[in-house]
Amino acid sequence: MANGAGKKVWILPDCELPPEGEGVAKGHESVIVVNDSDVDAEIAVKLFFTDKDAYEEIKWTVGAGRVRCFRTNRPSDMGGFVVPFETQYAMKLTSNCNIVVQYGRLDNTQPNLAFYTTLGYSE
Repeated sequence: MANGAGKKVWILPDCELPPEGEGVAKGHESVIVVNDSDVDAEIAVKLFFTDKDAYEEIKWTVGAGRVRCFRTNRPSDMGGFVVPFETQYAMKLTSNCNIVVQYGRLDNTQPNLAFYTTLGYSE
C-alpha cells in the first residue's frame, strides 16, 4: 500500500495560536498527521501570514503506518520557528506520500472554552 489513504497536499486556512490561558487545559493548536502508507512521510510545511512573507523552513517526518501530533506552540515541533500568539495565519503541508491531516485548536481565553477540530482542504 505505497500510496495509502489521503492526499499529498493539504491547506489549513484558519490557524491562530491562542495563549495558554489560566485553565487546567492550556490553549494550543495541534496538527495531527496520519501516514497510512508503507513509506515515511517527509512533509514540507509553509506558513502564510497577512502582513509578512511566508515561512518555509519547517520539515516534519511521520513514520510509515504511524500517527503524529505536532503542536504549533512548541518550537521543537515547528523547526525552531516561534509561531506568534493571536495572529491569523494559514498552513500548507506538502508530502512525498498520501497523508491525512486534522487541525485542532483549544482556546480557553474565555470562561466557555472552545475546542474544535477540522480536516484541512486537500487536492
